[in-house]
Amino acid sequence: MKATDTTEHKMHAEWGRIDAATADRLNAVRANNGRVIAVGTTSLRLIESATGEDDVIRPFDGDTAIFITPGYRFRGIDGLMTNFHLPRSTLFMLVSALMGRERMQAAYAHAIAEKYRFYSYGDASLLLP
Repeated sequence: MKATDTTEHKMHAEWGRIDAATADRLNAVRANNGRVIAVGTTSLRLIESATGEDDVIRPFDGDTAIFITPGYRFRGIDGLMTNFHLPRSTLFMLVSALMGRERMQAAYAHAIAEKYRFYSYGDASLLLP
């Protein structure tokens, strides 16, 4: 991210679809005290865009340009599996919103010390707040 103020950043859009049957299955998991774990930040953004203020996931078909930063209240997901993203990126802001900035900085310090791979085909982590 190049903007110094997050409110000035225009988030890129990604297209996705959640059909009614999938939304029903995801809601059933949560109704039975299960967890919805997004695999990848794109699926997380899609699920969050499909979820209303009432925490119900609805069918969705279109672009999501949701920009998730610390302070965001997650409504549709309970965890995330993702790789290690670049520090100072919008995706690092997203994982910091989920897990807390200090916790993610500690995880990244560990990853750097242990020579984990970053970027799209890097090492993955399971983030459970």
